[in-house]
Amino acid sequence: MTNEQVDKKYQSAMDYLYSFVDYSMTRALRYSPEKFDLGRMAALMEALGDPQKDYPCLHIAGTKGKGSTAAFCASVLINAGHKVGLYISPHLEDYTERIQVNGKSISQVELVNLVEYIKPFVVRIPALTTFEITTALGFIYFSRQKVDLMVVEVGLGGRLDATNIITPVVSIITALSLDHMNVLGNTLSEIAGEKCGIIKPGVPVVSSPQPTEALEVIRERAKAAGSTLTIVGRDILLEPVNHNLEGQDFYIKNVTAGDSGKIGAHRGLASGQPELFHIPLLGAHQMDNAATAFAALEICDQIGLPVPLKAIKKGFRSVKWPGRFEIISKNPFVVVDSAHNLDSARRLRQTLDDYLPGKEILLIFGASEDKDVLGILENLAPRIKRVYATKSEHPRALDPREIARQCLKLNIDVVVVDTVEESLALACRNSGDTKVILATGSIFIAAAVKMIYRNGRMNPHEK
Repeated sequence: MTNEQVDKKYQSAMDYLYSFVDYSMTRALRYSPEKFDLGRMAALMEALGDPQKDYPCLHIAGTKGKGSTAAFCASVLINAGHKVGLYISPHLEDYTERIQVNGKSISQVELVNLVEYIKPFVVRIPALTTFEITTALGFIYFSRQKVDLMVVEVGLGGRLDATNIITPVVSIITALSLDHMNVLGNTLSEIAGEKCGIIKPGVPVVSSPQPTEALEVIRERAKAAGSTLTIVGRDILLEPVNHNLEGQDFYIKNVTAGDSGKIGAHRGLASGQPELFHIPLLGAHQMDNAATAFAALEICDQIGLPVPLKAIKKGFRSVKWPGRFEIISKNPFVVVDSAHNLDSARRLRQTLDDYLPGKEILLIFGASEDKDVLGILENLAPRIKRVYATKSEHPRALDPREIARQCLKLNIDVVVVDTVEESLALACRNSGDTKVILATGSIFIAAAVKMIYRNGRMNPHEK
């Protein structure tokens, strides 16, 4: 097929997928069994031959850090010599990013062919959603590619998420905080309860550091399931060494037995011998994500999926996870990040203070309409010189004028701009040599700025 034919067929496949209910695009959303029904997904997968049962998998839920943790796990497993399927959501620039094998996205042609294959099965099951069909496509693709194992990121919540038809070898719960409250609950306990829905009887659980309220729920659910629980910050300790704009070094040390009695013992870590690791991802929270991945990978190694220590080090060092405090230009200095809730804004502020102290920030900001915009801006306010309030093309994008109203409450200088591209052009003209341009508020804003640079619509050396 010519490129034009491929583009046309791919757009047709995307139109087909988006013709179903897509809750990521829905403005008013209620997390309920009539909407999120695992019965539909189970029926679809059974009709397809249950390809998700063809390989072991790691299942990752959480509010923040689940994508980064998935990327760490996949990178290490690839470096250990395994053929690895990675399923993530949402995508940053192209839908094909959601389904990857050994770091390579499914091709548009392959996705088109899979969509055609699945259509007769989809028509038999009423009320399937875009995410359910996409998840099925990923599981089919991984089976056809004969992967050795799969790393799966939960889409939303956990208990009723379409991915939760799998029985993993490890269940991973990354940092929990308040987000999607209209969907998952108004307290950390309620949110943790939904996330803990991925815990399966007897399957080991790994948790990132958590607020006490959330950790209590995780402990209770793991105990009820008869699952061992490894907690970063209790069973695995970190010691930062140094950091700069190229990455950060840290020790994993003083690994204790925890509930499992095994984590790190065969590495010598249980006796207190530290190991030095390097990661290119910036921000203290990424060390927690790496340590969470480390604990899960140790369990994989113990159950017969070999993960040598050298593969962990190499996989951590070579991991790629774009759109997370990613520096895409140094002249002018442009950073894109996907912070979209209060907790991620706090982490972003800390990362700015750690890596770019004293730099004034020109903020290109857009958010979804269900986000705590005032809280996010309040956390970033001490570093902000000016906000360019804008919006992505996503249907849930908040009106920039509402963002401006929130800025005025905080006495932040703000300009309302119709497009991300115009916002970036204005910020570049005003950045000088001392300011940093930061694009954040949603993954869609980060993606838009990356695409502007990638497509050559902004020359980073001309302002």
